[in-house]
Amino acid sequence: MNVFIRELKANRKSLIIWCVCMALLILSGMGKYTAYSSGSEGAQALADLPQTLKSLLGMGSFDVTTMTGFFALLFLYIEIVAGIHAVLLGSGILAKEERDKTTEFLMTRPLSRTSIVCAKLGAALVNVVVLNLVSLGSSLAAVSAYNKGPDISGEIAVFLFSMLLVQLVFLTLGMLLAAVLRNAKTSGSISAGVLMAAFVIYEFTELNQSLRFLNILTPFKYFSYADMAEGMGLHPGIAAVSLLLSATFAWGAIYFYRRRDLGV
Repeated sequence: MNVFIRELKANRKSLIIWCVCMALLILSGMGKYTAYSSGSEGAQALADLPQTLKSLLGMGSFDVTTMTGFFALLFLYIEIVAGIHAVLLGSGILAKEERDKTTEFLMTRPLSRTSIVCAKLGAALVNVVVLNLVSLGSSLAAVSAYNKGPDISGEIAVFLFSMLLVQLVFLTLGMLLAAVLRNAKTSGSISAGVLMAAFVIYEFTELNQSLRFLNILTPFKYFSYADMAEGMGLHPGIAAVSLLLSATFAWGAIYFYRRRDLGV
């Protein structure tokens, strides 16, 4: 069986569940916008919060009484969910043969290890793109239902494109870890731990600007939410670096998987 098609079928149910959960997260999150709209008690309560707590919640300096500011706040949580999906998918799709004891079957196919990794990567990319498109469609639909101000569809598209780049980084990082780590069963938990460490670094740099040099360690800080909310788009250099980093991780996954002593 074609490995690419096999992986698409194997991850079909999981992808549907992730897509439904993502759509519900976005719809339920946007449902809270009216509580924070201008003049409400919710807006005043948020305004009175200490700046430290605002940073921990991901609010930063956003004006959550506006649709762009509120979506920027919600986007952090959307991106975290997408990152978890990507890193677990990347590690799982490469490690599952050893974990499920199906390596021997896979190795009997007339395929090189490089082609196997590439096929699995291709299937994983399809899953990531589908989740991103569902997130984009859900965001546009939810925002249009509550937005009474200027259209921000362009800003939303930029937000979701930046998320796709972050997804690619975590996806390929997960695959690299699965190829490098000796114990395939632990690759998923370690990959998730790396993502959570990236989020903790994000919180630290939000709380203490003197730690901004650590931003290079967390994809959550590669793109400025404030710039995207203001319609300034993405920094092309950072976007290129993100793609280069993803390509490097993917190459590393292929390199180490070709030299891996696969358990059967």
